[in-house]
Amino acid sequence: MVKLRIISPHFTNESSEIAADLKNYIKSLQKDDLEVSYSTLVTGPSSIECELDRALATPGIVQEVARAENEGIDAAIISCFGDPGLAAAREATNIPVFGPGQTSMHVASLLGHKFSIVTVVESVRPMIENLARQYAVIDKLASIRVINIPVLNLLTDTSALHNALAVEAAAAVTEDRADVIVLGCTGFLGSAEAVTAQLRAQGIYVPVIDPAPVTIAIAQAICNLGLKHSERVYKFNASKPTKGYDSLAETLGNRQFK
Repeated sequence: MVKLRIISPHFTNESSEIAADLKNYIKSLQKDDLEVSYSTLVTGPSSIECELDRALATPGIVQEVARAENEGIDAAIISCFGDPGLAAAREATNIPVFGPGQTSMHVASLLGHKFSIVTVVESVRPMIENLARQYAVIDKLASIRVINIPVLNLLTDTSALHNALAVEAAAAVTEDRADVIVLGCTGFLGSAEAVTAQLRAQGIYVPVIDPAPVTIAIAQAICNLGLKHSERVYKFNASKPTKGYDSLAETLGNRQFK
């Protein structure tokens, strides 16, 4: 049995339609060999659409990942394509931590020579470009395209959302020569099937990656293989005092990497 914790890095989305869709999807995953739970942040941004949002979410994410470890969870997934707090959470805990951005980009690299990311708004573009460089897949990134719909408005009109995603995905293939399409927001959960259908109706046959399901599948596989992130890269050091994070320090406790 693998126990996964999906952590939403938003403080206001607990009761939102996006959170409800994610929770319903989590329920559908429950099997004899997989148990998936969900948590959200007490403090942080309402959505993540720039580097500042990522920074503001990081302390809460680290605390939630540490809490998951304390509760016996095997691995944590940060439910945002921008992977906020990913490296910090890996340093602070002993369980594998996965980001949908990193995971999806590497899976896309396995499925084609070039991939394009279709995401929410223009302010996300530099953030994703930086992540692609950091993850060493920038040479495989054909393009980043945006649909100009903010995260908090994604489910206002699902049909319009799917149409916008399909338009940009088709352009990424025909104009940017992408072999794979990556949906660059976990708020697009469940959209891959509709986008794939619209592309095929145009004679375009490419994989369309929905980041949340792909990341869950990879996390479960890594756990089943008995693997985790390398201590040589992600090594926790709590020897120096830090001010103003008493709750986080309490959750982390006196842990050491092991």
